[in-house]
Amino acid sequence: MNYPNKPPSYKLYDYDAIEKESEWKIHNVHDPALVKDGDYYYIFSTDCKVLAKDRQVPAGIQVRKSPDLIHWEWVGYALSGVPEAAYQWTGASTLWAPDVCKLGDTYYLYYSASQFGKNQSFIGVATSKSIDGPWIDQGEVYKTEQGDPMNAIDPNIVIDHEGQPWMVYGSFFEGIYITRINPQTGKLLEPGSGTLIARRHHHVEGAVEGPYIIYNEQYKKYYLFVSYDSLFENYNIRVGRSESITGPYVDINGNRFTDIEHFPQSEVGNKILGSYSFAQDYGWIAPGHNSVLKDDQEYFIAHHARGGKDKRWPYLHIRRILWTDNGWPVVSPQRYAGEKVQKLEGDEIKGIWEIILLDRANNYQIKSIEIEISHQSNYRFESDKQTFYVSLNTPFIGGEFALKLLPAWDWEKDRPCLVFSGLDRQGLCLWGKKIA
Repeated sequence: MNYPNKPPSYKLYDYDAIEKESEWKIHNVHDPALVKDGDYYYIFSTDCKVLAKDRQVPAGIQVRKSPDLIHWEWVGYALSGVPEAAYQWTGASTLWAPDVCKLGDTYYLYYSASQFGKNQSFIGVATSKSIDGPWIDQGEVYKTEQGDPMNAIDPNIVIDHEGQPWMVYGSFFEGIYITRINPQTGKLLEPGSGTLIARRHHHVEGAVEGPYIIYNEQYKKYYLFVSYDSLFENYNIRVGRSESITGPYVDINGNRFTDIEHFPQSEVGNKILGSYSFAQDYGWIAPGHNSVLKDDQEYFIAHHARGGKDKRWPYLHIRRILWTDNGWPVVSPQRYAGEKVQKLEGDEIKGIWEIILLDRANNYQIKSIEIEISHQSNYRFESDKQTFYVSLNTPFIGGEFALKLLPAWDWEKDRPCLVFSGLDRQGLCLWGKKIA
């Protein structure tokens, strides 16, 4: 088994500490949009604090780049402040939740302007002939005002299987919408809000946002990723899929993402990432607002998460996505360090594991428990699928899980390790980290 090399250190900061600005600018990321252009990967993100709490944050969309998804450098700001039309409509002091795509020979940078808890909001777009800029603001794509059912933030541009661009957007209020984009202008092809594809009941404050859609050619399906609940406390990432870009999107149990009559609402959506902690570690709080990158035949998810020791600061996480045999995405329990998917022989699962069940009903921090997998009566391995089927019967976790194994870097223990991620028949996700 070939394990990744030791990655750069990942320092966690105290909220009130004054640290080197260069360090903060690398790690302190919120709402990351991950894209690749040429030999480099780029992260465009919300304007977020880069030093102590009394420092003012410049506005203009933060940009970072990397040659390998591991070593990142600060680039700067894509825009010089909040564009005038966005400011006049919203009064916003910073820009949120960007997305970048290339249509023809032009790059389009989508941005959001709003104020927390309001939907007097504005999605705008800037263009450039280079991903490095300069970016020229082209003004409004779509805007909403107080009293509208939708909220014009969190745009993501997705290209359908016929090559046509769409914009999916929305946050809280009445949910997530999708609408066609004119590939010549980067703006709406037709006026209006588009089609509703996800929402949640007012009993859970309509808490769904940060939509991101990809199309998987192998399974001929669209996958909708969204974040549920509060970005400060219990953010968690859910996924559903559809044969049509406009839905309906359903989870593994057939629950529709627009069904607000299903109770409890926490049951809707495959939960693939939530707050967690492995043994003797502070862990992470409220991971969410993701983007997804397909790089050749590999998939990666980028999201932010808050440190379990001090949840006031968000950090950039990138993880490898694995696909189950029936076409559902799951993510690695460990942040990406250069690991590669490798062929397994069949006994790698034997050993002592720390495991975490990503319970859909519990979206606060879930701590790991320790188990031993040592007898083949507990598992079987299908080499053609490279899948382990593990049966568990503990006081906390029971059932059979179809698991994908991956060599990874143990960020908690600072050493190589094996991890697994997979689902049971009801779509409950199980993570594991081998410790002995």
